[in-house]
Amino acid sequence: MTFAAPPGPMPPTSLADVDAAIDALHEKRRAWRSVSLEERAALLDRCVAATAAVAEKWADVGARIKGIEPTDVLAGEEWLAGVMPTVRNARLLAQALRSQGRPRPAATRTGPGGRTIARVFPSTLMERLMFAGIHADVWIEKGKPASQGAIYRDRAGSGPPEPRVCLVLGGGNVSSIPAMDAFYKLFVEDELVLLKMNPVNEAIGPVLAAALAPLVDAGWLAIVYGGAEVGAHAAAHPKIGSLHVTGSDRTYDAIVWGGASPDERAARKARRERANDKPFSAELGCVTPVLVVPGPWSHADLRFQARHVASMVTQNASFNCNAGKVVVVAKQWLQKDAFLAALREELARTPPRKAYYPGARERYAAFLERYPRAEVVGRTSDAADDVVPWTVIPDVSADDYALRNEAFCGIVAVHELGAADAAGASPARFLEEAVKLANESCWGTLSCCLLVHPATEEAHERELAEAIDALRYGAIGVNVWPGVIYGLVSPTWGAYPGHTPEDIQSGTGVVHNTWLFDHPEKSVVSAPFRIRPTPAWFGDHENLLELGRRLVDFEAAPSWGRFAKVALAALKG
Repeated sequence: MTFAAPPGPMPPTSLADVDAAIDALHEKRRAWRSVSLEERAALLDRCVAATAAVAEKWADVGARIKGIEPTDVLAGEEWLAGVMPTVRNARLLAQALRSQGRPRPAATRTGPGGRTIARVFPSTLMERLMFAGIHADVWIEKGKPASQGAIYRDRAGSGPPEPRVCLVLGGGNVSSIPAMDAFYKLFVEDELVLLKMNPVNEAIGPVLAAALAPLVDAGWLAIVYGGAEVGAHAAAHPKIGSLHVTGSDRTYDAIVWGGASPDERAARKARRERANDKPFSAELGCVTPVLVVPGPWSHADLRFQARHVASMVTQNASFNCNAGKVVVVAKQWLQKDAFLAALREELARTPPRKAYYPGARERYAAFLERYPRAEVVGRTSDAADDVVPWTVIPDVSADDYALRNEAFCGIVAVHELGAADAAGASPARFLEEAVKLANESCWGTLSCCLLVHPATEEAHERELAEAIDALRYGAIGVNVWPGVIYGLVSPTWGAYPGHTPEDIQSGTGVVHNTWLFDHPEKSVVSAPFRIRPTPAWFGDHENLLELGRRLVDFEAAPSWGRFAKVALAALKG
């Protein structure tokens, strides 16, 4: 197997030009506040059109970065994870602004502790038909109002604090991240944006500049390039008022705490001596647990969910902050061995992917050193140095390295939960222990998944509801990969609230959130136990490229004609 040649690197922006870009943004920051909601919505409309116009180029460059030929079926990932969410995000934000920053949810209800739970998806008939049975809710923090659009509620009054320029350090693994993070800072938090592209996917920058030309040309957004030197220079600039990063907690710590070594950084943390005290939001990954609730699964159920979990591991070569990393099963579940065998088979039949993200081989080696019993189930390739084979680590304990460290490569661990007796397969007991494990043993609070058979869900409705309430995660998928929550855009995306700079884990703050809720706690998306037709994120989808193109067309300008084309493409999967 050979991989597509990546595009060449972008020359770094000179520090003088970085300063000039910051100065220009700083000069315009007050003018941004005077731009009306309708004018802002029109800017987003133009971004939708501009993004659709460069969609083919965007997907081609994004695919080559990851070693995929743009004509390969797998290139559909770039349409679906890069272009499509960006278009959808801009379109939904424009709708929110035309609702005066307070779009009405499809429904609301009162949840545990008296909190408000708002249904944000589906919100239209087309969404209900296209994603049958999938529902997304935003849970508001207990004791907080379900208020929306804070920056738009009192535009004639005192308003929010002094306008700021935000440095956005773009994520390198998914090409929609830089654009959507910039949208959130501009249109939800009222900040102008200096976007520094990540060196991993910086080749997408010129395409992104064309897609967001309405914002770039008007001076509301500037894009720069370079590595750590450029990022550190911009972060320390006195005219940068806030920061946002999608990436690693190590990047966050290096900026916030400084220090030339981990020991020095730890000492500064202990003294609470920050090197950079600017407001900082961040999404920093997670060891995402997949909680497999025991139940009466048929052979077809086992095969479907094995494909599902394998796809959670392999999508985007496993370089996702929401990739499935720990499969949690009941020790005495009668179908445990059959499920794990099916998972290994699905991983084994998934073609190898290029390990395009820096450090993957080193992280993989570190895991293998600690787990000599790790099972390589995936194929390697002729380009072995470019591949991390799909690998299963069996029988990890609750305090193991695999639960405390995000592999960010093609590794998944298995933890068997419960006592070695028949009671250990009780769904109620499993849910109680699995929630405790997820909350206390798995690093991070970004995303988790529960797989629950409908008969089990019906018999244990109360226990499942209590488990969802108790899970301290910002994104919870019930019978669906949490990556779908990212792609839907209307729910919130970010860590569970409460992390401190001293223990940042998955980060702080949210993005996406196109209903503009001021106090979100988490988003919960539920789906049927077996989703039909083949979900777009499944690694064996046979028509992914056409489906991605059709979904981008639909999201840019929804119509029944385009809906029909999406449906036909989906049925061929």
